[in-house]
Amino acid sequence: MSDVFYKNRRLKSLLFVVACSLVAITPHILNIKALPLFLSAFSLVIAFYGLMVIFKNNKMGISSKTLNEISKDKLPVLDILVAARDEENVIERLVQRLFNLDYPSNKLNIYIIDDGSTDKTPLILDRLSREFEKLKIISRSPNAGGGKSGALNYALKFTHGEWILVLDADAQLKKDTLMRLFTFAQNGSWSAVQLRKSVTNVSKNFLTTCQSMEMAMDAIFQNGRLSVAGVSELRGNGQLIKKNTLIECGSFNEETVTDDLDLSLRLLLAKSRIGILWDPPVMEEAVENIIALFAQRQRWAEGGLQRFFDYGNQLLTNKIDFYQKFDLIYFFILQYALPIISMVDLIVSIALFESPIYWPISLTAFSLSGIAFWFGASYKSDDAAPKKHNLLVIVLSVFYLSHWFVVIPWVTLKMSIFPKKILWKKTLHTGV
Repeated sequence: MSDVFYKNRRLKSLLFVVACSLVAITPHILNIKALPLFLSAFSLVIAFYGLMVIFKNNKMGISSKTLNEISKDKLPVLDILVAARDEENVIERLVQRLFNLDYPSNKLNIYIIDDGSTDKTPLILDRLSREFEKLKIISRSPNAGGGKSGALNYALKFTHGEWILVLDADAQLKKDTLMRLFTFAQNGSWSAVQLRKSVTNVSKNFLTTCQSMEMAMDAIFQNGRLSVAGVSELRGNGQLIKKNTLIECGSFNEETVTDDLDLSLRLLLAKSRIGILWDPPVMEEAVENIIALFAQRQRWAEGGLQRFFDYGNQLLTNKIDFYQKFDLIYFFILQYALPIISMVDLIVSIALFESPIYWPISLTAFSLSGIAFWFGASYKSDDAAPKKHNLLVIVLSVFYLSHWFVVIPWVTLKMSIFPKKILWKKTLHTGV
């Protein structure tokens, strides 16, 4: 991708920060009499659509177990891709579990991409390749470039299956996951399917518990958005996609820090449907400290903004319908614009000794998150997600979400100032 493209991202980031700041500052300077009425009406619209999305999850309890199971002779050839860099703590456990999955061995290919690891990962993989004859190891040099997307694209040329399943090195699947996954994919005629993400170390501390709740909340919103507007997103770990569909969409974008979010928009523009499967989930480690959390969330925030800056013009055309446009604008405002507006509004309010103006919208957004938390924790599931959904847990989980109101403004400001280099800033997996 050219330097001009990067400059366009920086320019768009700067314009976005300026626009949000002006929205936040203007009411403090000008006496806009109709503003309270507008904020009330806007909050009602947010509440109405948000509740509609949440309550569209009434069929989520019907998991793949209730569907007519696909027969083994009709199962497609599947290639599992795992991009691994410095994963000595978890890679052996992953490989052993992948070869224990219930799926015809002649239709399952497992590729581990050692992407320039400097720890014991290459040695462990070499030993495992002698233990598991069908294990395919693909090696890249540390400076090969493209991050995780580059590793996955490099591995694609070695694959020959009809479907691709992308997993992280810390992923854990139930033995019958693949059978149930393809049963769901076949019954829904999906081009791609995202497994609900769940946390393995849920009880480690406050942060891991909140991340578990957050993942359940995210699945609630994703399934609801799919039901209402036909919009859903991939989440990297546990994403299944038809190989032909992936290639037609341009494979994995090596110029973004979140290949899953980028691919989600390209699939939407190509009218390829992404299904969301509640059970069985793909289980993974949650980060266990504040520093790791903020590093992870900065990457997610940057990638989330990059995709809208890159494909914004196409999203506003007739390539997608009205409901999809409304849904994307709605969640773009709540996820990216509102945190910046609220933060600038708060700073200006403190400086001028005034009350914040945009609190009704923020309160509405947090309230919707709390309701989605409750729904997510209440659903029956195949994993160890927390079943505690008393008021205190919900309130604490909603408070935890406020970190996004720090991360989004900071990341957007950084994107508007500093040039970007695509690096693989991976999350450390402990294997505990």
